[in-house]
Amino acid sequence: MSDNGRGAGPDFIEALARGLDVLRSFRPACPSMTLSELAAATGLARPTVRRILITLESLGYVRAVGRGHTLTPRVLELGMAYVNALNMWDVARPHMEKLVAQTNESTSMAQLDGSDIVYVARVAVPKIVTLGVTIGTRFPAPATSMGKVLLAALPPDTLETVLAEPSRSGITPRWQPSPGDLDAVLREVRAKGWALADQDLAPGIRSVATGVRDGDGRVVAAINVTVHAAETSLETLREEHLPRLLRAAADIGHDWALTAAVPVVTA
Repeated sequence: MSDNGRGAGPDFIEALARGLDVLRSFRPACPSMTLSELAAATGLARPTVRRILITLESLGYVRAVGRGHTLTPRVLELGMAYVNALNMWDVARPHMEKLVAQTNESTSMAQLDGSDIVYVARVAVPKIVTLGVTIGTRFPAPATSMGKVLLAALPPDTLETVLAEPSRSGITPRWQPSPGDLDAVLREVRAKGWALADQDLAPGIRSVATGVRDGDGRVVAAINVTVHAAETSLETLREEHLPRLLRAAADIGHDWALTAAVPVVTA
């Protein structure tokens, strides 16, 4: 076994895993961390963390600020490589922009990462909300409409494994369901094909979401419309925004299928 309880086969590169552990230690609440704080967060020895920081700094992923270190914008390249490889944003963006124009509300797209959702695309309108959202933001899946949709699409065995993973969002949601309550909600989502979240994550935030399917009919992402609870009723969310959201999701899925079907020509 390697550090942190990881399994280490003959091809497992422990040094790389440790470097990623250090990068993941930086959170919104801890944008700058000292050597001691990083050693405590990762469980690694201070000399090991020091060597990793020197390497990451030379590569341009962290920089020294005072007594600590912070991430640089270059780390965005790691995440955006994933998004760009899927071509998700380019295909989805026109449909998301149209949805925003129709609803005058923000829309986002997310995928699961463990028991969290991670935002991979977003078109926002300038409104005051309780929680800031950008590409890469993660929230506990059960407390979000997109998370409910994505969890409901998982096979039972996979769902159990996913829910067993602790959230890495750093957020404690308002709604923390029992297994029975969550199971009932997910059964309803499977039957309807969409999900609501009424201030489950934080006060003032309501959203409705549905899945976006690939050419094989699999839910590979979720898309939502988010509103402020003081401005938009649940009835408006269901009766006005949901039909437009369902149409946008269908159009995105259709375009994804067409894009995937285009032959790749290499020289």
